Amino acid sequence: MRLSSLHFYLLAIVILLQLPAFQSSYPDYNEALSKSILFFEGQRSGFLPQDQRFTWRANSGLGDGSMSYNTDLRGGYYDAGDNVKFGFPMAFTTTMLAWSVIEFGDMMPPNEQRNALVAIRWATDYLLKTVSQMPNRIFVQVGDPNVDHSCWERPEDMDTPRTVYAVDAPNPASDVAGETAAALAASSMAFQSSDPGYAGTLLRTATSVFQFADDYRGAYSDNSNIKEGVCPFYCDFDGYQDELLWGAAWLRRASQDDSYLNYLQNNGKTLGADDNINEFGWDNKHAGLNVLVSKEFLDGNTYTLESYKSSADSFMCTLIPESSSSHIEYTPGGLIYKPGGSNLQHSTTISFLLLVYANYLAKASQAVNCGNVIVGPSYLRQQAKKQVDYILGENPMGLSYMVGYSNKYPQRIHHRGSSLPSITDHPQFIACKEGSIYFNSTNPNPNVLVGALVGGPGEDDVYEDDRADFKKSEPTTYINAPFVGVLAYFAANSDPG
Repeated sequence: MRLSSLHFYLLAIVILLQLPAFQSSYPDYNEALSKSILFFEGQRSGFLPQDQRFTWRANSGLGDGSMSYNTDLRGGYYDAGDNVKFGFPMAFTTTMLAWSVIEFGDMMPPNEQRNALVAIRWATDYLLKTVSQMPNRIFVQVGDPNVDHSCWERPEDMDTPRTVYAVDAPNPASDVAGETAAALAASSMAFQSSDPGYAGTLLRTATSVFQFADDYRGAYSDNSNIKEGVCPFYCDFDGYQDELLWGAAWLRRASQDDSYLNYLQNNGKTLGADDNINEFGWDNKHAGLNVLVSKEFLDGNTYTLESYKSSADSFMCTLIPESSSSHIEYTPGGLIYKPGGSNLQHSTTISFLLLVYANYLAKASQAVNCGNVIVGPSYLRQQAKKQVDYILGENPMGLSYMVGYSNKYPQRIHHRGSSLPSITDHPQFIACKEGSIYFNSTNPNPNVLVGALVGGPGEDDVYEDDRADFKKSEPTTYINAPFVGVLAYFAANSDPG
């Protein structure tokens, strides 16, 4: 009997010793949330505030807009690992940060909600500058990407042309203007309780920006005077029509103005609301549009928007492996995969839509009929959780794709500021080509861009941690932005039921 008790006691000790290690393998969503927001401070352009937490960054782009247009275009974010401010993806990033706060802000710890609002305002302050010459002009980009991409230098050392790209009426920019209107309208909702005055400014401005988008219809990248600067980087590949509907949808939600409801009802078919419903990102808003507009239908406010709800249902069914209409590709390890690079942008945006739609359905006590299977909110949340957990380390590589999270994460990301020594450590100027030795180095980046989500692994779940492989190793703001909301949800609801 004693021997049996001793064995039992020893076995219990072994189990207890193993238990902490087992528990620590679970994702820490609160830590990941904090770091996902922190990342944006590493992407800042302009004068940095005293509470800047990445001390290896310093002021940059302080003359933006002053030379060619005698205007102030300081601020905003560099979109990725380069030193260019692309307006199209920056506006989408802003919309997704704001949507994250609108849907999940109450689930964030108060300090992180404040940090998220700071991240949004860094963008909206800049976007307001880009539309300060409305109703006839919108600034869509700062920095010559062709020259910038031939250099490897810190943003603080930039000596490349800070070319300003503007679109003047009647030349069209429906895509950038429509997304900017969406960003400002969504952000007005995010700031409504904490700063109603600022929220009012954002909403009023969004109205005039949307008018510009709708009055002069067309893609900004079709303009010959700016095409070489915006293409092939952030061309409008999928058409401008979705941004018009997206902008109108956000203005409807922010203002409750019936004119935008009428716009969605009257223009849905002609602007292709039923097209390309299986994608959501900086260039294609269709899936997000349908989810967003579905809320109004599910809330019972109007039944004339049922086609948007049907399209949202169809999109959800494409994500369900058991569904007969499933056609989203997954890696062997379970990550949503689409060819083209920066793959995690698809995983984070789709995870966001899964959670948002699950919430809308749950409130209305509804489920999605995928023909051979009925899918409820809990299942949608479980699908999102699989993506999140994969990104945070539960994958065949055992690698966290968030920099600075967990013990194993990418060390050699494709990012100039992160890979070059800071001006504190190396005060001397590093010219355009002088940074090549750091780019070609096999050493880990000296500055850890905490919270950055890289492009992610290939279709075989393999990630090589190669700085030169920008499709896999480059972080972008629009990969991180939707992940903020996703992490906020799981930080508050670790059980996705």
